[in-house]
Amino acid sequence: MAETGSAADFVAALADEYRALRSLAERAAAQVDDGQFFGTLDSEANSIAALMKHIGGNLNSRWRDFRTTDGEKPDRHRDAEFEAGESRDAVVAAWARGWEMLDGALGALTPADLAGHVVIRGERIALPRALARNLSHVAGHVHQLVLLAKHWTGPSWKTLSIPRGMSEQARLEGMTGASGPRA
Repeated sequence: MAETGSAADFVAALADEYRALRSLAERAAAQVDDGQFFGTLDSEANSIAALMKHIGGNLNSRWRDFRTTDGEKPDRHRDAEFEAGESRDAVVAAWARGWEMLDGALGALTPADLAGHVVIRGERIALPRALARNLSHVAGHVHQLVLLAKHWTGPSWKTLSIPRGMSEQARLEGMTGASGPRA
């Protein structure tokens, strides 16, 4: 996106936030084995795999042909995103497809798009609101995923941000955490 100004800045800020969330989720998921990846805390809880499939499915549906079609695509099958049965590789592929769709949509946004609307489940929504709402949705599920990964790994957990007890040192030294300033 070559434009400069508030529209481009808004889109760049959103893209940065989405990238940070993706990185956080992927670094958390990388710490668990397959049993933990598919494990649930109880019969009503989601697994890391289900959360990744759901986020991938949501992003793929919302941002594919977003200018001209409802964001809830007929081929999505949302309920299946929460069902077990796929391999880890298949889950990661669905996750990646969703993020690729989002990246393409964000990269193609124009200032005119930001003044427009999208339709999600039949509801007409201003595009900036839809973007903010989707970012919030993704963030909520990413943080669930991180909590699950931390739970499953226990004492072997590798922090994704500034380690406990290191905040003051980080502040004094300008330390940015394990992944950079956004963790």
